[in-house]
This record gives sequence, structure tokens and C-alpha cells, in this order.
Amino acid sequence: MTPTVPPPTAPGDGAPPGDPVLIAGAGPVGLCAALALARFGVPSLVLEAQRERDAAYFHESGSKAICFQRDVLDTFDRLGAAAPLLAEGTTWTTARTYYRGHELRTVTFPRRGGAFDAELPPWINISQARVERELLSAAEAEPLVTIRYDRRVVGLSQDADGVRADTDGAAGPASARGTHLVGADGSHSAVRKLLGAAFPGESFADRFLICDIRAELPFPNERRFHFDPEWNPGRQVLVHQCPDSTWRIDWQVPDGYDLEAERASGALEERIRKIVGERPYEIVWASVYRFHERCAERFRDGRVLLAGDAAHLYAPFGARGLNSGVQDAENLAWKLAVVRAGPSPAAAEALLESYHEERWAAAQENLRVTGDTMRFLVPKDEEHRRRRRDALELAVTDPGARSRIDSGKLAEPYWYTGSRLTTVPAAPEAVPAEAGAPRPPVPGVICPDGPCRVAGRPEAVRLRRLLGPGFTVLTARTGRARALAAALAGADLPVSAFALDDIDPTGTLAAALRCDGTTAHVVRPDAHLCAVVPADDADAVLAAVHRACGRPAAVPEGLR
Repeated sequence: MTPTVPPPTAPGDGAPPGDPVLIAGAGPVGLCAALALARFGVPSLVLEAQRERDAAYFHESGSKAICFQRDVLDTFDRLGAAAPLLAEGTTWTTARTYYRGHELRTVTFPRRGGAFDAELPPWINISQARVERELLSAAEAEPLVTIRYDRRVVGLSQDADGVRADTDGAAGPASARGTHLVGADGSHSAVRKLLGAAFPGESFADRFLICDIRAELPFPNERRFHFDPEWNPGRQVLVHQCPDSTWRIDWQVPDGYDLEAERASGALEERIRKIVGERPYEIVWASVYRFHERCAERFRDGRVLLAGDAAHLYAPFGARGLNSGVQDAENLAWKLAVVRAGPSPAAAEALLESYHEERWAAAQENLRVTGDTMRFLVPKDEEHRRRRRDALELAVTDPGARSRIDSGKLAEPYWYTGSRLTTVPAAPEAVPAEAGAPRPPVPGVICPDGPCRVAGRPEAVRLRRLLGPGFTVLTARTGRARALAAALAGADLPVSAFALDDIDPTGTLAAALRCDGTTAHVVRPDAHLCAVVPADDADAVLAAVHRACGRPAAVPEGLR
């Protein structure tokens, strides 16, 4: 008889709180999913194929991802893991692109000003290993999260009530039962393979040598991308500063490149010296990658859902991989919480399917953006190489040609304007599609952030600190906020209502939301706006919350 992996226990009395959500993979995405579920009181059992994490594991895993975008840092803040990362991370706001020493493009990310820049900057650089360690620390302190190491998923089955995962490890076979299973077990996902889910895409011929080098270098704290520098002719180099005087240097190298042979011959030393000069340096981590662009055909099969690298792979230029995986986890967690609360089968089906629809659409956009970048960085034939060279040379003297230069459009949240969960506004407004363009505060877009005041707290706090773990309604007047809070008491998740008259004395938030006193803004638990409706229509507000929870738009009679 196959033993059962012990389930997590509820805090306090040690009694099982019911079947947990199973999560395959204790990497950053799996840990984010577990912590996000815990915010809603949902227990999870994380099944990790590798050994228990120790200092050696984090050292051996290297840096991997290093760039984390403001809205992902905001998610880490909601999960209780942001403060140490923000304290240690290297902040940057400027990205520059060069061709043979000529600066072609400069992108500067806006700052919010005052203390809020220090609290949540546009970008920080910090190693994925450090992020994973902080998430793991938060998960280990959370009673609703249980992690079982050396538990490789080797089989799964599902029925109308839940999912069974069969695992193997040094202690022998075992099984675990959960209401759902999240496959967050990386690019070689066992869960995806057990589902038989296709993972189509393409791989790029050139390889990329990535070294983290500790040295005192006089470079500015910026993202610097070099096309065809004299120290890597015909190819590219990307340079980023990280904490602890560490620099991420990424060289494009030809297919067949041999790191160990270059190390043994002294050519690696020569390669690094061309950048650091005669300064002392230490190689902290080095690896060679071939980048892939792949996406599972579906992110959901019944009660089994894929997230992070198990669902999609992107080339790293633009930092869309782990940033997108974190957004997968937060998107999925609140929906699982609603489904477990027991809505109708139709609502549960709609909500789970919306995870696939929203995050698959986000993946397609990321594939489009990163695919364009890789086709510019790694031309497939001599004709494409000639076109790229001509574009780069023209851009040196023609500013109008510089928009054709693609060194990686940096990550930003995806917006769900077309989602089945979004209430279409009475007067739809076009949302700019180009990367980096400011988005108007319309349903589907992530909610603006800014300083606000809360009774009993002398200091200003960020608006998004007030969000969740349920829905949030923002409206102008105190009386209307109280009335809406009362009307929303029967929703699937808790709903908080705030009056801008109370929390926004300067009018900053009202301006950012374009709230003229007649509207109510409904915000999902993952910080996306899902509706902007008349503030005096409680039925419309409740209908918007129900729509966001997968229910029909009509409000049930008993909840009016």
C-alpha cells in the first residue's frame, strides 16, 4: 500500500483543515502560490523533487533571474517577503543601448517621488536565489504552508472532488490528495508531461555566456546593452549591477561554445579583462544557456493548472520570465480561494478557465515581445544579419530609426481588458498597446498606486497596502463607501470599501483613478481593476464583484 504524504495542519489545534491545494515545485513561483493561498486561509502542500534547501543549494543555484519589476515587488510585499529584498537590491531607473560605442536609445522609468521611490522603486536587481530564500523563509513561518522535500511527482489523477499526486523519493513512494494541483515545477515540468500537454515553440542557435563577477567597477548603476562592442565583435553584451559589488555580464557566444575549454585556455580571463580592465575580480557564478520561446497549449486541465516555467519559457531580455511567473501565481491563488469557497459548478468552471485565458494571453504577449527581440539579436541567416547591421548603422545618425533597435522591451503587467471577469465600461476607452505606454485607469488595468492616509496611522501608506486579501472598492464619499460595504457583505471573498474623502486628502489618488465623485472602482485581489461603475448603484458594484468571481452578472435575489 502506498503511504500518504501527511497533509498540512491548521494553526492552533493541529487538526487537518481539509484537503490542501497541492503545489509541485518549491521554486519562487510555487512558493508565491503557497503564500498567496495562505492570505486567503487556504492550506497548501508543496511537493519538491530536490533535497531540502541549505546554503549550498542557494550557492549552487547561481543568480538566474536578477531583475524584478515594481508591480512584482508589490506582490512580494503582499506576501510578506519584500522588505529585505528592497533593502538589499540594487535600484535602477535607466536602460541604455549602444552600437559600437554610440548610444542609440535611453529609457528612463518614472519615479513616484518622495519616500515611495525608496519603498517601491521601478526596478531592483537581486539574485533569484536571494528572492527564493526570502520566499522560503516566509513560507516556513506560515502555518498553512507545508513543504515536503525529495518528493518527485511521478503520477497524477483527478476526479470530481480533487487531485491525487503520486510521488517518489529516497523514502519510497507516497501519495497526496488535494482539491487542486498547481504545476510550478519548472521548464522540465513533470506535471506538464503527465498531462500530456504540448509545449510548442522554438530555440535559438546562439548561446549566451552568463557570468556574475564581483569587482569594484566604475560603471553607472544602469542596464547597459552593447551591440557589436569591440570586446565581443559581431555579437552582444549586457551589463547589470547587482548587490555586493557583483555585476551580471551576459555575452552572446556562438553555438558550440565550450565554457570549460575557454576557462582552461585562459580565454575566459581575457574575455573578462576586456570589461573589468586590470581590477581584481572574482567569478561568483558562470553558466551557458541556449534560450527558448515556448508555451503550453493550455494552462489548465480540469483541477490541474500550470504556472511559471512549467507553462511558458521566454528569452530573458526584458525580464519577463520570473516576473510573469509571480503574476501567474497571484492570479491563480485568489481564484482557487473563491472556487474552494463553494460557488456553483458553473462559476467555479468559469473562474478556473479565466486563469488559462488571462495568463495564456499574457504569455502570448510576452512571447511576441521576446520573440521579436531574439530574432533581432540572433538573425537566422545572412540576409537578416545584413538588415540588422543596416538598422544599427542607420540609427547612429538617424534618431527616427532608433525605434527599430530591439535590445529587450522590459517587463510590465499584462492588462485584462478583454477578460470574462472584467465589467465592460459604458464608454470603452482604447488602451495603448505599445510596451511602456501609460495605461488609463480602466477595467482590466492594474490599479494605480499612491500615498494615502488611514485613521490611526500618522504616516502615509501606499494605496496598494490596503488591498486584499479580498476585493476593494474605492469611491469618493464616506457614506457611499459604508453603504457599499454593507451591500457587499455576501460576496464570495471579503470586500473592503474606502472613501477617497477619508484616505486621499491631497486628491492624488482621485486624479490617478479619474474619480470625479460619481464612480466606484472595484479592485481584484491581484490589484487589477475589474470595474468602474456608478457609485450610487450598489447592484452594479455587487454584480461586478460577482462577475469577477465567475458568476453571471445578474445579482442573486437573496443578496440584493
